[in-house]
Amino acid sequence: MKFIDTAEIQVKAGDGGTGMSHFRREANVAFGGPDGGNGGRGGSIIFQGDEGLHTLLDFRYNRLHEAEHGGKGGTNNRQGKMGEDLVLKVPCGTVVYDSDSGEMVGEVVKHEQQLVVATGGKGGVGNHVFVSSSNQAPTKTIPPELGERKSIRLELKMLADVGIIGAPNAGKSTLITVISAARPKVADYPFTTLIPNLGVVSHKDADPFVVADVPGLIAGASEGKGLGHDFLRHIERTRILIHLIDASQETADAMISDYEGILNELELYDQQLLLRPRLTVLSKLDLVQAEGEEVFQNEEAINGFRSYLQSKKVEFLELSSARRLGISNMLDKVVGLLDAMKEGH
Repeated sequence: MKFIDTAEIQVKAGDGGTGMSHFRREANVAFGGPDGGNGGRGGSIIFQGDEGLHTLLDFRYNRLHEAEHGGKGGTNNRQGKMGEDLVLKVPCGTVVYDSDSGEMVGEVVKHEQQLVVATGGKGGVGNHVFVSSSNQAPTKTIPPELGERKSIRLELKMLADVGIIGAPNAGKSTLITVISAARPKVADYPFTTLIPNLGVVSHKDADPFVVADVPGLIAGASEGKGLGHDFLRHIERTRILIHLIDASQETADAMISDYEGILNELELYDQQLLLRPRLTVLSKLDLVQAEGEEVFQNEEAINGFRSYLQSKKVEFLELSSARRLGISNMLDKVVGLLDAMKEGH
């Protein structure tokens, strides 16, 4: 299924039904009497979370959504039929914006959670309401209200416990295939991952947790360059970040630039992201270390980057996804952080 994480749609809630102006005509009722009923309320537009959905694809091809109008009031003071609400199912993590004002209407984060985005119009008032001692035969009615019409922008921000971040080709897709059943496309060219991938990780006796491999970013991503906001949007909801740095780069300066570049883009997009628990991990060690050996082909570069991290008092891990080395240790750290966050609540 194609992954779509934004959509622009139009919604129109149902109009209220017309109130009736009517008089009874029975032969045994002297002078008759007003008996026009009220119109029914129009249906509302409601978004509902569905944990089985992972894309906004349906909204790309169906852009207009209208709820049912309320029914007209009837004789004998009968209330018009209420318009049926239109419930639109969306993935959990969907944020709803008013396209005209740019303001956030709300967000749907839980399964079956509902968010009313356009309210149906009230039904019109029939003439029976206006009977009084001084007016026994009112013809007055009150017109119904129109249902709300809105232009809506939907954004999907994936919900995951852990987000794997890093520059293109840092090894994110390979890592998620090793720790979960997710099978993203993997290749040796930039931007292999064009859509976020989710995987469920089970490690030892810990509760399973969800990991998101999100697209790599480049300098200027916070301004929308490269995959830009398409990447950054999806790490806002993650609780922990795993920051991968490609250890096969030829110089320490290249690794430092890689590392600082990612952190800079996070800060420019949202400073709060830097406060999130984060594991720094050197990846792809299998590319620079022959199996069974301890010496790295780019030993000077890796030692230089290690020294840089130590000078910044940044703890780090090292792993090879291809050889499954360091994976268990990393997952132990992740589980420990998640458990600590649960206890903190």
